[in-house]
Amino acid sequence: MISSERMAAVDANAAALGVPRKQLMESSGNAVAREVRAVADPGAEVALLCGRGNNGGDAFVAARFLSEYDATAHLLGRPESIRTDIARENWEALGAAEVPTETVADAADLSLGEPDVIVDAMLGTGATGALREPERTAARLANESDAVVVAVDVPSGIDADTGGPTGSEGDADDRTEAPHVEADRIVTFHDAKAGLDALNAALTVADIGIPAAAERYTGPGDLLALGRDPDSHKGENGEVLVVGGGPYTGAPSLSARAAFRAGADLVRVACPETVAREVQGYSANLIVDGLAGDRLGPDHVDRVAELAADNDVVVLGPGLGDDDATMAFVRRFLSAYDGRAVVDADALRVVPDVDTDATLVCTPHQGELVGMGGETADDPDERAALVRSFADEVGHTLLVKGAVDVVSDGDAVRLNRTGNPGMTVGGTGDVLAGTVGALAAVLDPFRAAAIGVYVNGLAGDAAAAAHGNGLVATDLPDRLPEAMRDE
Repeated sequence: MISSERMAAVDANAAALGVPRKQLMESSGNAVAREVRAVADPGAEVALLCGRGNNGGDAFVAARFLSEYDATAHLLGRPESIRTDIARENWEALGAAEVPTETVADAADLSLGEPDVIVDAMLGTGATGALREPERTAARLANESDAVVVAVDVPSGIDADTGGPTGSEGDADDRTEAPHVEADRIVTFHDAKAGLDALNAALTVADIGIPAAAERYTGPGDLLALGRDPDSHKGENGEVLVVGGGPYTGAPSLSARAAFRAGADLVRVACPETVAREVQGYSANLIVDGLAGDRLGPDHVDRVAELAADNDVVVLGPGLGDDDATMAFVRRFLSAYDGRAVVDADALRVVPDVDTDATLVCTPHQGELVGMGGETADDPDERAALVRSFADEVGHTLLVKGAVDVVSDGDAVRLNRTGNPGMTVGGTGDVLAGTVGALAAVLDPFRAAAIGVYVNGLAGDAAAAAHGNGLVATDLPDRLPEAMRDE
């Protein structure tokens, strides 16, 4: 099963791997044509109801593969309103190939006759809202017809994830009152969508040539999960507390700066008062809370917990050191904390033995993973299996850094290939922790980790292009915003 949101990401990742969307559309249209041939003999009348997006584009392709049928592509809207280049090209190809077409600018002009098969390609998995005209009328005519109705990817008016009507929060039981296409058969692509099981329709899952790597590896499609409400206010895009410093001052500042560049609205740093001025000096944007002493210890738990309660995510570990009192602080804090936290550096060693209600993203390199009690391997697939198993054991999301990074929550696994050998320089892990922290404020931990390691690697690659192996960690934060663009 795959969600519609994840499917959009996989499509984009496939394109980034060199499988053009136009090629996928060709395969999708061919699969739709095969379904039509399975239910009707050559010469049968086929009416294709085509939307103005890529779902309609699939039907344009299908019409070309149905040359032995009396097939007509009905475009619901004007040709100039077709929304994508590849759909437009396939619409124009129908004219050049003399495939019968009709343009429906007004619902009153739509007439299907008495076709043997109706192909519903009006709206795809990304559609939202209740059906409007002319799609509403087209759905009614399809439902009133005696034709076999074949839906492309998902019946129009149905949410592919829930099986309920689009434009509401209802489930499959609400379909009776909502306008939608009542399909007899559905051709969906690459993987089944969860909501389709609730429908009384025969389901075909068509392999359209999306490589497994598009789903297994991070890619630009994953960035589709990012976005910011134009009406949002300060703080609604994430508030992050970085807890670190003492032996080191640069580490917490790197994490904090990265959190800002990754989109957090507010970033605070809790650190020993002896280094607070130095940490503040790295950026005027930071809010720094100095805690008594030169190391964090058990006496600081209550104050840090108070600060954490006012933030969405805690980034715990950058520059803390491994002093016994500091490790006792980490243990007691996590034991009492029930929010989200990204755990890095020396704080990682505490995680396997602490009983916590917190939701954690742990970001070890392979040596730190072994120190936590996990296992590693040279082969990426074997390492991925080991990370998944250990994530399931500890009950937290793991982001294991390496030449190929591995992210798992104990169930899903994602690999990442961005980044370069120059990123072995100290501090890049602190940038990663801050980046994941900002994303974990607005996304689930697994996606935050997968996207975070992807964009951190892209920022590192941009820095390497400018500086070669002489890049330093401070080169990365300012390159994060460009790395996070989904264009």
